[in-house]
Amino acid sequence: MKKDTTFRRVLKLLRPYMAWIILSLIFALGTVVSTLMIPILEGNAVDHIIGKGNVDFPGLFKVLRQIVCVAVMTFICQWAMNRINNHVTYSVAKTLRQKAFERLLRVPVGVIDTQSHGDIVSRIVTDADSFTDGLLLGFTQLFTGVMTIAGTIIFMLRIRVTIALVVIIATPVSILIARFIAKKSYDMFRQQSKDRGDLTEYLDERISQADLVGELGAVERSEKEFTEKNDRLTSSAIRATFYSSLTNPCTRFVNAVIYAAVGVVGAFLAVSGSISVGELTSFLGYAREYARPFNEITGVITEMQNAMACAARIFEIIDEKQVEDCDGEFDGEPEGRVSMEDVFFSYVPDKPLIEHLNLEVNLGEKVAIVGPTGAGKTTLINLLMRFYDVNQGAVKVDGKDIRTVSRNALRSRFGMVLQETFLFTGTIRDNLTLGKPDARDDEIVEAAKAAHAHEFIRRLPDGYDTVLSADGSTLSQGQKQLLCIARLMLALPPMLILDEATSSIDTMTEMRIQDAFAKMMKGRTTFVVAHRLQTIRDADTILYMENGHVLEQGSHAELLARGGYYAKLYRSQFSAK
Repeated sequence: MKKDTTFRRVLKLLRPYMAWIILSLIFALGTVVSTLMIPILEGNAVDHIIGKGNVDFPGLFKVLRQIVCVAVMTFICQWAMNRINNHVTYSVAKTLRQKAFERLLRVPVGVIDTQSHGDIVSRIVTDADSFTDGLLLGFTQLFTGVMTIAGTIIFMLRIRVTIALVVIIATPVSILIARFIAKKSYDMFRQQSKDRGDLTEYLDERISQADLVGELGAVERSEKEFTEKNDRLTSSAIRATFYSSLTNPCTRFVNAVIYAAVGVVGAFLAVSGSISVGELTSFLGYAREYARPFNEITGVITEMQNAMACAARIFEIIDEKQVEDCDGEFDGEPEGRVSMEDVFFSYVPDKPLIEHLNLEVNLGEKVAIVGPTGAGKTTLINLLMRFYDVNQGAVKVDGKDIRTVSRNALRSRFGMVLQETFLFTGTIRDNLTLGKPDARDDEIVEAAKAAHAHEFIRRLPDGYDTVLSADGSTLSQGQKQLLCIARLMLALPPMLILDEATSSIDTMTEMRIQDAFAKMMKGRTTFVVAHRLQTIRDADTILYMENGHVLEQGSHAELLARGGYYAKLYRSQFSAK
């Protein structure tokens, strides 16, 4: 994304806060005016000190009282300005994070599947914070800096045009230096943000899989890979920071030359009697005030480059094309009928996966999907839940093309238990009631008992109020899967999807769970993805898939009698035992 485009979009985000920004500008103006009054008052104070033993104390004390009043005014204006700027910048950052997260909830699953999750997190959290820092500096220092420069020139011109021209003529040099370095630093900060996202992704993977890393003896390899990524981030950060930091010393040098020139010219004028010592003091004060904003603004420009680079990365998420949805609803009560009519689908356009898939499922039927890894079993579930849309053909539920109803309406008819367990930070009760927030305590316990989870929950320190971490690290994989099964049993929607739902459970518990599943599935249309074929022998229809194609379809007895792919797979499992 071009920097100009990013800047315009940031300005658009600021539009709702225009009243606050105007108020901030008023306080900034008050800060600048009161600050610039100090050098004049200092000069007046010097002029009241006429010589040794000849000091105008009444006049001096009066000026000192004025300086105190102006300083208090400066403090109040600056405090109010900073409070307003904090409110505006953090509100904008909040809006950015909100927009990015809301878009993530609506983008196609493929967008998230093909991007680094750590990088996405880095954009929404770290980049948003960096953007806030840059924007805050822009408000607090850019406004006051520009006003200070303009105000200083006006005050200096009022005192002596000759000296003021010395300062003004040298000004473009500082501006050109700052502009040149700022243009160069933008790309460097963008690369730094990218490297930071890569490192965040790697850390997230290795921390979440720390046990596996140790088991596979991959500690040294992980250390080496982390070092490489850390070195890349360090290198890009050093380049960005070093190059951008050249701005401040360069402009400081120019400003020091300006200050010296003012001192020399002013001294000659003071010696000749053209100006008083107090006026020279005021001029030197203004030369100092004039130089300070340039140093601050160059630092602000550097931070703004980083802020714009971070904002551009967040806007890339916000600009992702979201899934088109409609507000259609199903007609009447769920009937549990599912059909797939000549479905074509592929994740990559030139690599077909599912072709000419036809399927009819009636109310209460159990459909099992089997086949080798990569056959397309989970893809079939993804299409059914509309995580992906078909390229051709149609998937229909209760006679309606699922593309004509809202995703919420579609997914409310299905309950899923996947091989990968999903638990979030909260109590066990919160996790179980995710699909049914208004569930009573007795319903929760009944569902947990049906899933054979009640006993181990009861043994936990706080029972159903035990707080789990996001990955449920205090529980075994089997216990986490039992909680997911209990969650499904509590909500009990009209249609079920079980994707290796008992893969992490011991054999005895699995047998009892299968009995509970059998009761739960009565009268409900169920899709079962299975590798252990003994669990799906009672299925009404078994689909054997390979490379996205349904090669065989029928009941267990029919497919065994046919002696085809399914029969070979079934016999290979039992002969292996």
